Amino acid sequence: MPYLPNTPDDQQAMLRAIGAASIEELFAMVPAELRLNRPLDLLPALGEMELTAEMTRLANCNVAADHAACFLGGGSYDHFIPAVVDFVGSRSEFYTSYTPYQAEASQGNLQALFEYQTLITQLTGLDVSNSSLYDGGSATAEAVLMALDSGSRGQRVVVTASVHPEYRQVLDTYLANVATEVVTVGTAGGTVSPEELAKAIDDHTACVVVQHPNFFGCLEDVEAIAAAAHRVGALMIVIFDPVSLGVLRRPGDYGADIAVAEGQSLGNPMAFGGPYLGIMACREQFVRRMPGRLVGQTVDRRGKRCWVLTLQTREQHIRREKATSNICTNQALFALRASVYLAAMGPKGMRDVAELCLQKAAYAKRELTKGGKFSLAFDRPTFKEFVVRVKDGRVEDLVDAALREGILAGVPLGRWYPELSDCLLVAVTEKRTKEEIERLVSVMST
Repeated sequence: MPYLPNTPDDQQAMLRAIGAASIEELFAMVPAELRLNRPLDLLPALGEMELTAEMTRLANCNVAADHAACFLGGGSYDHFIPAVVDFVGSRSEFYTSYTPYQAEASQGNLQALFEYQTLITQLTGLDVSNSSLYDGGSATAEAVLMALDSGSRGQRVVVTASVHPEYRQVLDTYLANVATEVVTVGTAGGTVSPEELAKAIDDHTACVVVQHPNFFGCLEDVEAIAAAAHRVGALMIVIFDPVSLGVLRRPGDYGADIAVAEGQSLGNPMAFGGPYLGIMACREQFVRRMPGRLVGQTVDRRGKRCWVLTLQTREQHIRREKATSNICTNQALFALRASVYLAAMGPKGMRDVAELCLQKAAYAKRELTKGGKFSLAFDRPTFKEFVVRVKDGRVEDLVDAALREGILAGVPLGRWYPELSDCLLVAVTEKRTKEEIERLVSVMST
């Protein structure tokens, strides 16, 4: 860690600069019950060498995906990252610049974001992409706000229960003080029934939100869902897995009006949960309602190709009540990495990765359910994730046992779905080897 000097004289100089007589006065505005009034359980003062050793010991208690066979999923995946992504992403002109959103952003950053937008529209089959949002959860909520603001329809939002539960929590937070009715349609068999969904959609429905592949890894009948939404004039919002589009149809090809995603799998590390990348694309008629920034291409006064911020609908740039969102930045560095990843992989590379995920997940599913200890929770086609039900024993005990063997076995589902407390969500990416899969099966089946 860097050495940061902070002497008593330094502290006094800072206090004088902000007009406070003491550190206690600085925090006087914080209610007493919210301040920490207990002694910290810290070690006695240590020398630098001893302190560094202790901090290293504590850091080594974390188990990174890079040091284990990682079968974790649920929105964060251990995909391979080509070396070119780190090389370009760590160049100082990109890596050290502040998140670019102001009009004076450099041409290099603007061009990179323009290319990101182009790649995302090609990936999704939709007309327009913004230059990224915070993450998949906030992108989902922003898409719903966008749908609510895109017409004179009612304020009813229909969401399937197979949408990522944390995305739904983010959506509930966004809409907590908005006069909106959120209706959740159950997915008892792992996917939503288009007939049941159609019953929840009425003339007051602004949008339908579905995830494909869904949180359980199952493939939804998205064409039927799109038809049901469009019959009453509602918009269809699809949450997609970018890697899955190597083998699955693009959202724009089956009727999605707005498509959002978590872009972590496109050249970004798991990083213990973030920061990540929010992807959003839509049909052209909704571009004026799109949050965030849109980079456009033009020519300068000398006729030379250049890039500009074409649209920036944040509250600092236009009247606050007219702003489409309070999103005030974007994940430019992660969008850059996603651009490099997509450009390096190309259509064939994306297909190869998706096929490997599909094939390896099918092998893991087959091997895990051979011995009788596990059964498939849902009889539905899946992509790279699937849910298994444990016939005896606690899911958490199995996960702990696997961790002791250097395996991150999967995500227990009971925390979000009590009826699935005996189930485990397992993700298999292209990085998992046959030996790792067989070791998972061996450890989990004993």
